[in-house]
Amino acid sequence: MSQEKYILAIDQGTTSSRAIVFDHDGQIVSSGQLEHEQIFPRAGWVEHDPMEIVRNTNEAIGQALARADINRHQLEGVGITNQRETTVIWNKNTGKPVYNAIVWQDTRTQKICDELAGDEGPDKYKERVGLPLATYFAGPKAKWVFDNVDGVRESAEAGELLFGTMDTWVIWNLTGGVNGGIHVTDVTNASRTMLMNVKSLDWNEEIAGDMGIPVSMLPEIKSCSEVYGYGAKNGLIIDTPICGILGDQQAATFGQACFEKGQAKNTYGTGNFMLINTGTEPVASKNGLLTTVAYKIGDAEAVYALEGSIAVTGSLVQWLRDNLGIISSAPEVETLAKQVDDNGGCYIVPAFSGLFAPHWESDARGVMVGLTRYVNKNHIARAALESVAFQSREVLDAMDLDSGVALTELKVDGGMVANETLMQFQADLLGVPVIRPEVVETTALGAAYAAGIAVKFWNGEDDVKANWREGKRWEPSMDEDTVARVYRLWNKAVEKSKKWVDEDVEELQG
Repeated sequence: MSQEKYILAIDQGTTSSRAIVFDHDGQIVSSGQLEHEQIFPRAGWVEHDPMEIVRNTNEAIGQALARADINRHQLEGVGITNQRETTVIWNKNTGKPVYNAIVWQDTRTQKICDELAGDEGPDKYKERVGLPLATYFAGPKAKWVFDNVDGVRESAEAGELLFGTMDTWVIWNLTGGVNGGIHVTDVTNASRTMLMNVKSLDWNEEIAGDMGIPVSMLPEIKSCSEVYGYGAKNGLIIDTPICGILGDQQAATFGQACFEKGQAKNTYGTGNFMLINTGTEPVASKNGLLTTVAYKIGDAEAVYALEGSIAVTGSLVQWLRDNLGIISSAPEVETLAKQVDDNGGCYIVPAFSGLFAPHWESDARGVMVGLTRYVNKNHIARAALESVAFQSREVLDAMDLDSGVALTELKVDGGMVANETLMQFQADLLGVPVIRPEVVETTALGAAYAAGIAVKFWNGEDDVKANWREGKRWEPSMDEDTVARVYRLWNKAVEKSKKWVDEDVEELQG
């Protein structure tokens, strides 16, 4: 066993919880990973068991340390990154959640959002929080728990309950839980609740009041890189500093070294998330993008981003596997897609949770159009992959309009960037090079960097830039007329998905 020092990153994601050990060069030494159950009680509802996630996180940490053959004394610090917006409320005295975690994809809060919007519409709070009223965000999810779970409001008013996104829940448990757990979040996660003023970086009491959420149950907002607390005495990371927090998409932006205004990255995971650095002032979008905090390192100024969030990309491949049985494993989708030269006229718009950026159409639902007897499962697999690239093109077009500067290249990361057919089609559609880094685990890497900078393991952004290395590049190769034709048909398909949900649909789906 060497005595070299390392940073541990915990990546609490939508489908799994992972722990990854990084060395000083930003290279992966080892990892552990456990999937958790996706709970679908009703159409449009998505939940996770918070207790399962805590167990899995601890087990993943144990796996990563064992596989690296290191102990906690060799860890300089721990960084945490997480699925954003997913909301949990728990009893601080028992450590037990009052309800399952309501996941970011969940759409049950649509009526709450409509009621909050009133005559002012979905942009009612946008100037203050940077976000439209949408089912995506944490605040309305918390209000749903208050309104629908017996005894929660009374327990909250008695000071017994705590609110958090998954970073807050994981840290509270790692630092002791009922025995002195630290109740904190960072500016990036707080910026996804609809409860934080995006300029002053503090909780907005008026909006929290509108949602019936006592400010006293909200976590303390911290920077992304400072020592928040230490691993609990009965855990695997006893006395190790927990010193970095970034929401998953902001972590990927940091791990991709997008530190200059105008630099952008696109993460291909359960959903897709494109962020462009807009500097130290928040920029309001006129084209359906979100204004969000990109990162804040210690006492330095916050850096902001415009974000295009797409709900369903990688999860569409899961749907092909788990619901339709077209494939037996996720990588098989590329094998099928490569059997054909195009989509055979078939387009899939995977609006399972409505359409996110740049449309924000909550009453849209998934459609598959252009079907003929000619279309086979290979075409459907290809159409699924192409839908990921089409949705990213929509977001990039909105970014170009908001920023006034055309992107010259796109850095990519996430699980789906291993799919070379998708990456080539993405470059073709965007008309710019698509660049995959050597280390594609940029979400965990970004959290590791934030933690390492806090404890001087790394010396700031220059070390991050020095560690970033290009892995592979895809250049556009499709002729412009073909790009224009397929993109027009995609937009035609998107229009077919809109305004599907009505009273009859709601009645039939319970």
